[in-house]
This record gives sequence, C-alpha cells and structure tokens, in this order.
Amino acid sequence: MKLTVLGATGGIGRHLVALALADGHHVTAAVRDPARLPVHHDRLTVVRADALDSASLEPVIEGADAVLSGIGQAGRTDPLKPASTSARAAATAMTAVGVRRILVVSAAPLNRSGAGQPLLAAKVFGPLLWAALREVYTDLEAMERVLRESDLDWTAVRPPRLTNRPGRGHYRHAVESGPAGSTVPRADVARAMLDLVTDPASFRHAVGVSS
Repeated sequence: MKLTVLGATGGIGRHLVALALADGHHVTAAVRDPARLPVHHDRLTVVRADALDSASLEPVIEGADAVLSGIGQAGRTDPLKPASTSARAAATAMTAVGVRRILVVSAAPLNRSGAGQPLLAAKVFGPLLWAALREVYTDLEAMERVLRESDLDWTAVRPPRLTNRPGRGHYRHAVESGPAGSTVPRADVARAMLDLVTDPASFRHAVGVSS
C-alpha cells in the first residue's frame, strides 16, 4: 500500500514508518524537520509539511491508500491542540484529494463506559487520569469527534499507558471496548494500527489496544 504517516518523528510515528517499510509498503512521512527522521529507504519519501494545516497536507496525502497519525500533545498543555487540529486538517485534506482511510492514536481513558476494562482501571485510574490530564484527553475527545462527524473511514486506537519496551509483535484489541491490559509498547500500537488499516470491522470505530 501507499501510506502517509503524520507525526513520523514521534514515539509511535517512528515505529509506524519502520514497520510499514518492513511490511513492504511505500511510505510518505510528513514531518516539520526532515533532519529528525534520519531514515533512508527506497520506499520512503520524507516531506516537510505542517500537519496542522490542510493545504500543506494535501500533496502528501494525495494518492495514499491510508493516513496514519501518531500526533498528540507532548505535555499536559499545548495551545495548538495538536490532536484535534491535525485531525481537522487531515479530514479536510483527505476530502479534497479523495482519500478515505485514516487511523489515529487516542487513549484508553476515552472509553468512558469502562466496557472491557478491569474495574480498577475503569472506576479508579480512569477518573484520576482525567483529573490529571484533562486538557490532553479533551483534545483527544475533540479529535475523535472531528472524525465521527466526517465521512471518512476512520479508526481511533485507544492504548493504555505507553512504554518504550521492545514490541512483541502481538497485542489484544477490542472494538468499542477495552483495552484489557494496563500497558502497551509504542511499537505494538504501531503494529496494531498497520494491521487494522484493511480491517473493515474497525472502520468508524474506536479500538482498545493493549498487551
């Protein structure tokens, strides 16, 4: 496939690029600073683009089979609201160039019903995390709302606490439920996103992913 990766220099974005290339896909990596992605491959094109601006995204999305975004806030506060702003820009650009499939990274605490999650995570840790990271999760909720209100074939992957452990190459996932576990390596989130690209059961749904 031809894949466009947004946030390609981030923790999950780098894994998306590496795993997509290993799978044999052609990858266009949209980055603000190409020097931060020192990867060279005959199936990789690195393009300077602003993921928060639809006009900047149109040329890097055109012709893609799918867009995968690892964009989110780097800290507890970010006036740019990068998750929702980038989703809005991507949706506008995708509509303009006729691309329909997009996968984004969200977060487990957005599963407000607690379906599929351990009781402690749903009733104790979830509310605590919302109290501590409300601005982050509010931005992610806005991102998911942008996608739900679009006509795109979207998937929001909702992991629990992310780690930098080596990926195991497998994971648990549940549509509109979970995640069942409390942690997941960033590499396995990327693996899940790539696996879900062609899974119609995940279209227009949030998917819980964990180890």
